[in-house]
Amino acid sequence: MLERLNQAMDHIECHLDQRIEVSDLARIAVTSEYHLRRLFSALAGVPLSEYVRRRRLTVAGAEVLAGERTLLEIAVRYGYSSGEAFARAFRAMHGVGPGEVRRVGASLQSQPRMSFRLIVEGSSSMRYRVVEKEEFRVVGRKARVPLVHEGVNPAIAAFIQAIDQDTLGRIHSLSDQEPRGIVSVSDDLDDSRAEGTELDYYHGVVTGAAVPQDMDALDVPAGTWAVFENAGPFPQTLQHLWRDVFTQWFPSNPYRSRPGPEILRIRLSQDAAEAEAELWIPVERTAL
Repeated sequence: MLERLNQAMDHIECHLDQRIEVSDLARIAVTSEYHLRRLFSALAGVPLSEYVRRRRLTVAGAEVLAGERTLLEIAVRYGYSSGEAFARAFRAMHGVGPGEVRRVGASLQSQPRMSFRLIVEGSSSMRYRVVEKEEFRVVGRKARVPLVHEGVNPAIAAFIQAIDQDTLGRIHSLSDQEPRGIVSVSDDLDDSRAEGTELDYYHGVVTGAAVPQDMDALDVPAGTWAVFENAGPFPQTLQHLWRDVFTQWFPSNPYRSRPGPEILRIRLSQDAAEAEAELWIPVERTAL
């Protein structure tokens, strides 16, 4: 998988001055567009689209300094419809406009070319199981919240705190299948997975029961799920679990992620410092 991903990275480098289609990159990596975006973001720490943008502006910066093309020629070459649009993007990355760079020179930012390699540590193993699940629904309360990669998500924390105990009890009573009890469900995330982009967050249960009129519901079709278990400090262990699934498990197993909600069941210690977690990720099998 990593070898194919590096071939896709080579394709990006060879086509920085052309239109780069995610579908072409996914074909080279022999995976789906959805999984490629997810995997790249987890491995690189930045969305795929942002990496391509920064690489283009890095190479464009070198051309601005070289002075062999006009600024408009450079702008058009790297996909900008006008000199003004190029100047805005250039300044956002480099902190200085291309015209000023050409007139007086300046220090520029650089996005290094990325490649991926497997580091074998062998110090731990990941506990998982694969489950075939019939269609079900998530029932509870829903909020649109920003994505936070590290630490407690304040929007989610405030949303949960505002749900009264009676409502929580009624939600909990609807649980009738795995994963049992109150769960945290993330759905409709932006493809980029960039910090601050929004997602639908459900605080509810997995059930086949009817939906009460005062609650929200998410219908989930039948499919395959990879279920991961972990325990440790809260919330770092949970957030690292997501990272490890995409950086370690997927590259080592014949599965890829597929569109669908991600379900997290958490059991906190009394002081909320430790947590036991069960993470459900929708997957599909790939050829070996």
